[in-house]
Amino acid sequence: MAEHLPSPFGDPAPTLSDPELRETSYEVLVAACRSSGSRPLTYVSQSERSAGAAAAAAAAAPPQAPAAAPSLQRSLTSTAASKVKKALGLKRRESMSQRRGGDSAASQGRAKRPVTVGEMVRVQMKVSEQIDSRVRRALLRVAAGQLGRRMESVVLPLELLQQYKLSDFPNPQEYEAWQRRHLKVLEAGLLLHPHLPLSKTDTTPQRLRKLIRAALENPRENERNGEAAQLLRSNVMSLACRSFDGSASETCHWADGFPFNLRLYQMLLEACFDVNDETSVIEEVDEVLELIKKTWAILGMNQALHNLCFAWVLFQRYVATGQAENDLLFAAGNLLMEVENDAKHMKDENYSMVLSSTLNSILNWAEKRLLAYHDTFHSGNIDVMQSFVSLCVSSARILAEGTSHEHRMKKNDTDVASDRVEAYIRSSLRMVYSQKKEKMRKICKSQHNALPFLSILAQDIRELVVNEKELFSPILKRWHPLAAGVAVATLHSCYGNELNRFVSGIEELTPEAMQVLIAADKLEKDLVQVAVEDSVDSEDGGKSIIQEMPPYEAESVITNLVMSWIKTRVDRLREWVDRNLQQEVWSPNANKERFAPSAVEVLRIVDETLEAFFLLPIPVYQSLLPQLISGLDRCLQQYIVKAKAGCGTKSNFVPAMPALTRCTTGSKYNRVSKKKEKEKIAQRRKSQIGITNGDDFFGVPQLCVRINTLQHFRTQLEVLSKKTLMYLRSSDPTHADAIADAKGIRFELAATACVEGIQQLCEMTAYKVIFQNLSPVLWDALYVGDVASSRIEPFLQDLEQYLETLSSLVHDRVRTRVITDVMRASFEGFLLVLLAGGPCRAFSLEDSQIVDEDFKLLEELFWSNGDGLPADLIDKFSATVKNILPLFHANTESLIERFKQISQESNGSSTKSKPPLPPTPSQWSPNEPNTILRVLCYRNDQSATKFLKKTYNFPKKL
Repeated sequence: MAEHLPSPFGDPAPTLSDPELRETSYEVLVAACRSSGSRPLTYVSQSERSAGAAAAAAAAAPPQAPAAAPSLQRSLTSTAASKVKKALGLKRRESMSQRRGGDSAASQGRAKRPVTVGEMVRVQMKVSEQIDSRVRRALLRVAAGQLGRRMESVVLPLELLQQYKLSDFPNPQEYEAWQRRHLKVLEAGLLLHPHLPLSKTDTTPQRLRKLIRAALENPRENERNGEAAQLLRSNVMSLACRSFDGSASETCHWADGFPFNLRLYQMLLEACFDVNDETSVIEEVDEVLELIKKTWAILGMNQALHNLCFAWVLFQRYVATGQAENDLLFAAGNLLMEVENDAKHMKDENYSMVLSSTLNSILNWAEKRLLAYHDTFHSGNIDVMQSFVSLCVSSARILAEGTSHEHRMKKNDTDVASDRVEAYIRSSLRMVYSQKKEKMRKICKSQHNALPFLSILAQDIRELVVNEKELFSPILKRWHPLAAGVAVATLHSCYGNELNRFVSGIEELTPEAMQVLIAADKLEKDLVQVAVEDSVDSEDGGKSIIQEMPPYEAESVITNLVMSWIKTRVDRLREWVDRNLQQEVWSPNANKERFAPSAVEVLRIVDETLEAFFLLPIPVYQSLLPQLISGLDRCLQQYIVKAKAGCGTKSNFVPAMPALTRCTTGSKYNRVSKKKEKEKIAQRRKSQIGITNGDDFFGVPQLCVRINTLQHFRTQLEVLSKKTLMYLRSSDPTHADAIADAKGIRFELAATACVEGIQQLCEMTAYKVIFQNLSPVLWDALYVGDVASSRIEPFLQDLEQYLETLSSLVHDRVRTRVITDVMRASFEGFLLVLLAGGPCRAFSLEDSQIVDEDFKLLEELFWSNGDGLPADLIDKFSATVKNILPLFHANTESLIERFKQISQESNGSSTKSKPPLPPTPSQWSPNEPNTILRVLCYRNDQSATKFLKKTYNFPKKL
């Protein structure tokens, strides 16, 4: 499709039409060729040029010595093969002289005459013979009037304007057109685009502008008014003969101002195209260019400007003719190589401006196609793509080199080329990807199922990669060593963005989602393979490209989706645990197994979650199952921890030991006070009847339910582990044993929490029973006042009831544990009564037998004639009490001596000094001074009282 490209030279003469500019440029050409003082300038092809700098300097040098110019009338009958076309890579065609000869032979009776260069140029520029004759006559008159002057010293439009009168034209309209054209040329060359800037203080431009305006309004006035004509000449010559240093110049500057001169030169260069075939450069282009270059002195041109203008003309003609002739594009690209060399040596500001404008025009047009080269090129025209890229790379490189020295230090030629080509690859592939994506989306939309869309798109991308690798990458690799790698990296990114959006919208794994992820994984492997193959010979081995392709990691995506699924299920279970535990009442009547209904429900949810997990459409479970087990394990642990939370520990129930005192022996007051204390204790015991097994959350029955619940958990955890292994072997037999061996299916946190929880609950239940529920008959009553009348039978009676309750409520697997803890707590309570019972208790030597008997009764309660706890277990926990009881049989003096001796051994003090008050031990022992001291404190004996008074000044009451 033919296109109109705006000229990079702008529109320097908006009042002049193209035919008028063409006639003016033809006049310049004829004038330059008739000038006898002009130096012949010939075109030098690329292959014949010497060093770049020398050639550019020679091309830009002003004319030196006069020489004979080639004649416009030289015959073309012997034209050799064009060196210009060969240098530019243009195809050879039939010459104009050959075509004219054939036409003459076919005509009847027509005389043959050779085609001349002048005639050919006139025909090519569409100048009539009448105008040509008029120009030649005028130039003869000018030459006759200015003998010996070169044409550069003549303002040609002024001379042509004043050489003819109305009588020289066939009609007034033609005369006026002649007049107007030359006036507008003077305006453009001297006022609009002067060679030297116009001075603001100089009034000549204003006067000339008024004269030109007046003459344009009335073209015949100059002929009638000689004074006006003289004023016009005076002002024109004043402006045309200016120089940089202010002196009068021998050269007239009327057509060498930028960009007016380039526009005229462009008109001349267009004569190189066949007038009958606008896509073809004539075979006689060498002779035509030889003539055209004669205008350089008048137009202010040089070789560098010629190369630039000719490159633009070739490129513009390629575009304007609908890109029909690829040779023109190829030739423009070859000529840009000359331009690139010229640009390195040209320092002229006007040249730089024109260079930038021209190259940007070329670059903008060509890059528009390359940025979407998949739409521009195909197998039928792929050969022209190289010319496009070459043209763009050359233009970009020249522009980059011309920006600044700093830029040239940072970027070399390879960087510019590879950067541009990389931009084309990325842009075009993004565009074609977007096209394919929209096409596939429309197809899939009609199916009302968006999930398979990415699967189909992945297949299309694989086909696109094959086409890219075979068709485009071999061409683009000339400028970018990793062309195919950049292509696949771009597609990888495009598809990856779409895949990420797709994955972010997936709420759960489905077969359709799996189809997409598997397709993505296959596509990624293909893309990476192309990138690796393309970068085998690169410097970094393709690391830069591979780093640009962050893995899709389809398995990782699946893992993340499953992890999200796991998190949702685990979070849901955790919330359920919190909510239902708050509502749990721990009633022993909830079910016959006497464990919490919430435990049944939470275990059911865990079982269902495991079953649902193994129904997920995922390929492997090796790394995922342990994550699920871990999450469920933490939820179960949370349940277990909360089930025992708030129940307290044994330290919450063991009473604080009162301060040490000494006995008040034989005191009537003491007997009265002990009697009153016993009455208070009896009343307190009665007030607690009926609440020892209350319905509070932490009553003994509720504690039993909590214990049973943890025991149920402990049993079911093993069942869940076995069931998980069964699921695993059915779904993933390859990794089942490895996962099982790695303990990936065991609920270790929950199992450990069960053991610890049962231990804590059993211990806490035992101490609650002994030190809280039975406190009225143990701590508050046992041996208070008279030992013989406050023995252990009431405590044993109540304790037996609790033991029966515990035995009936607690699961048989933990029953022994609970009873053992009750036994241990009762033994500890018995010792506390003896050693820390407070001033209301006192023991004589005679009471020691009663104490022995009572403890034996306590042991027998747990022995229960062989139906209770094992004898060895009873012996183990009663050992401490049995070791302490002999102290109550020892006389006071021996106890005092034993205390002193042990204190001296412990503290190193002498027998004469008072032993320090020994600290309370972590465990009572007959060989521990604090234990012996406490026996003395509760010894109803005058010697003991005196010793304690003298040694520690203990009081008799608190």
